[in-house]
Amino acid sequence: MESLAYLQKQIRDIPDFPKKGILYRDLTTLFKDPRAIEIATDLLVRRYAGKGITKVVGIESRGFIFGSILAYKLNAGFVPVRKKGKLPADKISTTYTLEYGEDSIEMHRDALVPSDKVLLHDDLLATGGTTVAALKLIKELGVTDIRVCFLLELEAMKGRDKIGSAHEVYSLLSY
Repeated sequence: MESLAYLQKQIRDIPDFPKKGILYRDLTTLFKDPRAIEIATDLLVRRYAGKGITKVVGIESRGFIFGSILAYKLNAGFVPVRKKGKLPADKISTTYTLEYGEDSIEMHRDALVPSDKVLLHDDLLATGGTTVAALKLIKELGVTDIRVCFLLELEAMKGRDKIGSAHEVYSLLSY
């Protein structure tokens, strides 16, 4: 598809970042291109329009970029999943394992209700650890109708396997 080819051309490859041997897929070059934003938004909205999405949950920080656009276009609310200590009201949190250590994410306790239909969005799927942690928070609030989407998936990292098959997972682009 011509649109996907255009999006792929907007992603900059940076060798040896953040360390030697890693090929980093830089999405900031896609984010700065208005046509790329329009194409990516239109493709994702087309996929989720008519699904009854009531909330788009975006993972800090780059999941906020398209997450908020998707919420607007789908006539849904936007819910941020933030790093520990960033949310002001009553919250739930979970800790997850990183390559070297642990991290925590949080969500406001009143952000979702069990009847919500959630689209969980992040820019990139790599190992899947942050996504699995966000899914845990969403489920803790009683939500069962959850779809997951990404702009880009790094298939070799096997993040989709960690997420499992309980939820529809979609990526616009895969490497």
